[in-house]
Amino acid sequence: MAEPQWETAAWLQVTAVIIIIAAVHVPLGDYMARVFTSSRDLRAERAIYRLVGVEPRDEQNWKKYLGSLLAFSGISVLSLYALLLIQQYLPAPWGRPGMTPALAFDTAVSFVTNTSWQNYSPEQIMGHFGLMAGLGVQAFASAAVGICAAMALIRGLSRHRTDEVGNFWVDLIRGIVRILLPIAAILSLVFLLAGVVQGASPVEVHTITGGSQTILRAPAASWEPIKLMSGDGGGAFNVNSAHPFENPTPWTNVLEMVAMLLIPASLVRTFGVMVGDKRQSWALLAVVGFLFALGLGLMMGAEAHVGQTVVQAAGAAAEGTETRFGVPGSAVFGQVATATADGAANSAYDSFTSFGGAVLMGNMMLGEVAPGGAGSGLYALLLMALLAMFLGGLMVGKTPEYLQKRVGARETKLVGLFILTGPAVILTGTAIAMTLPGERAAMANTGAHGLSEALYAFTSSVAGNGSAFAGLSGNTTWWNTALAVAMLLGRYLPMIFVLALAGSFAAQQRGVVTVGHVATHRPMFVGLVVGTTLVVVGLEYFPALALGPLADGLH
Repeated sequence: MAEPQWETAAWLQVTAVIIIIAAVHVPLGDYMARVFTSSRDLRAERAIYRLVGVEPRDEQNWKKYLGSLLAFSGISVLSLYALLLIQQYLPAPWGRPGMTPALAFDTAVSFVTNTSWQNYSPEQIMGHFGLMAGLGVQAFASAAVGICAAMALIRGLSRHRTDEVGNFWVDLIRGIVRILLPIAAILSLVFLLAGVVQGASPVEVHTITGGSQTILRAPAASWEPIKLMSGDGGGAFNVNSAHPFENPTPWTNVLEMVAMLLIPASLVRTFGVMVGDKRQSWALLAVVGFLFALGLGLMMGAEAHVGQTVVQAAGAAAEGTETRFGVPGSAVFGQVATATADGAANSAYDSFTSFGGAVLMGNMMLGEVAPGGAGSGLYALLLMALLAMFLGGLMVGKTPEYLQKRVGARETKLVGLFILTGPAVILTGTAIAMTLPGERAAMANTGAHGLSEALYAFTSSVAGNGSAFAGLSGNTTWWNTALAVAMLLGRYLPMIFVLALAGSFAAQQRGVVTVGHVATHRPMFVGLVVGTTLVVVGLEYFPALALGPLADGLH
């Protein structure tokens, strides 16, 4: 396929995705707002409440909400860890041997933290029982946990003079039962009709040379929706969405990108509805749209215009790219996957140009606020808006406010801790890896690209993304342990600060709008948030990017 045709197909896919998301995010966002504000419980939900001993009308303060969230996540890690170790005793394809305790720990943490970093080949290591009963369950649960934290922060911003931010168990169950399960069921049928494989047993086929070959199958049609919609991203096959069983056509490629954007984009609308001012959601969507468009433009430019002689002769940097989608189609998918904290891949990210790889990392280093993961993207975006308001307040000499809530010393410290957590863990982890000879040996490349592989690994782990540069062989005791620790710190430390902020805001009384108040629904506010995000992230990560992918690209 000629490159101009590839480019046309890619822009057609981008247009289709934008149209679908624009049409769906308002009704879905309004629906999710109703789900989390309704006083009515479904019969199935009441049965679950009785089973786990929860009184749905009892709300929690932020400390109890956080305690419930951490307890649920801790039990989830232990349960998934045990399940992954015992799957070796099940017959194939339901069970498979070979998962060491270190790898099982890394995988359990990965899927409970909604990261889905995979230091293994699913076809060889993961049986169908582990995929469906283990990873599949956590794909739903981990996405719901992120949404819960976002709902608590929204309530903190919209409530006054109270210490209650909701009930974690109610939010968790409603998120799964009323949002994730129904959408996943609908999308499963759509993917199945579009040609995505749904099967368990392998198939023996005869080749054109007269031999035979075993074709491994997986329940991909039922796995793909929650893999994509939850921000999970872990594939049923090793090559993820580049596999024709998972992503057979350009149309399924469009559906996969829509699924990745669906929940994060719609949650921005949910925020506006729940705080009683939909203009706030439009302003934040403008921030998301600008940052996403900026990343997409840089990505398309990096992948399409390369100065090397061989690449120019081929027409584009086509190594590691699926011919069904072409270079631009792969670049668009990579932009969506890293901007949404999903981490799915329809091409080899390690084969992207150095500058293209820098854009992938840059999307994650933004805190994945464009639009980020399920719930985590929204609360990261809100905290970046709070930082922007604090900086704006310093410029005009006025106490910063957001939605009539004062951003005082306590709130500013929590925002600062949230924003500094990511770079502290990423840069520390990368530095340690580069000082250890044994861990450097796990990198297939030396020099700037080797640094990029380690930097990408820790960035992806902390940001809850899960994609990787394939040059890093991460299935060692050190890498499994180090990345698992990075995932835990990158997921739960920010949630602690978010819930503490929710409690602090909920306890405040409603402020009074005064002269000089910054309107948070106007273009000036949008520009302030965009500028703050780019400047802060640049200060945090530019030196590391300069030593890694940028130096590699200029080599």
